[in-house]
Formats: sequence, C-alpha cells, structure tokens
Amino acid sequence: MVTGSVASIVYGQPRMTHDIDLVVKLSQNDVAGLPVVFSQEQFYCPPSEVILCEVSREVRGHFNVIHQSTGLKADFYPVGKDPLHHWAMGNRRTIDFEADSIQIAPPEYVILRKLQFFTEGGSEKHVTDIKNMLRYSTNVIDVSVLKEKAGSLGLQGQLSNVLNAEI
Repeated sequence: MVTGSVASIVYGQPRMTHDIDLVVKLSQNDVAGLPVVFSQEQFYCPPSEVILCEVSREVRGHFNVIHQSTGLKADFYPVGKDPLHHWAMGNRRTIDFEADSIQIAPPEYVILRKLQFFTEGGSEKHVTDIKNMLRYSTNVIDVSVLKEKAGSLGLQGQLSNVLNAEI
C-alpha cells in the first residue's frame, strides 16, 4: 500500500518528493522474487538475505530499491507485527490510476505516521502535509478514529496541537 508523501499528496496538496513509501507484506517467495523484478542492470536492490532480515523484524523493518539511471527510490516498510501497519492494511483504499488501481493507506494512518516522524525529527514538511490533508480531505478523514489511534500511540498532544493549528 502506498503511504508517506505520495499518499499525503493524494489526500492533500501536491508537493515535490523524491521517493515513494510502501507498506508491504512479503513472503519468502516474494522476497526471492524481488531481485528478479528489480533487475541489477536497472536497480539497486538489496540481497535477499538483507530483505529477509528486514522482513523478519517485528517493527521498524525497512529497505529500499533505487532506480540507477534516475535515482528515484522506493522505501519498503514490511508489516511485521506493527499494529498500526496491520490496521492500515485492513483499511487501505483503492484508487483508480490510468488503466490500473493502486492500494493507498487510509488518511488517518498517513497523518499518524507523519505525526510520529515530526515528533522524532521535527521536519515541518510533515506538519504541512497533515494540515493540507485536514484541509482538503475532511470528508474522508474519520477524526474519531484518528483521535483513538493517536491516544494508543501517545500522540494525542501532538494531534491536538495540529488540529488546533498550534504547530
């Protein structure tokens, strides 16, 4: 499922980004196939052993694939045992894109992750993304779910500050 800045663009306002973030559920067979899908001639793709190590992490697993000629990057976040990842995967949305469809994270998940990243790193781009999502997608954001999940993650103060435009 697509998340991060690309998802915030869908729910908010366009901005520049240099990567795409994906939450993924991968089996051992899926992992073995990644270096085939992302050929060494065109992409940097970590060895299967590295990907398996990241997939086996209960939380915070991460690896990326980089297109060599453009430098475009895809960050992969394995589901692991992260309850928020699991909730989001069960509530992802489908959007049509040209002749295909894309699975995208629910807006509440995107907001919560951006609140976490803001809390950890302080980058204002996350707050701007959240404010734009709240401005342009009020009809699809369930504020009660957002508040409930923020409480379980210890983010209720940060969420309150954003909702009240204090940050």
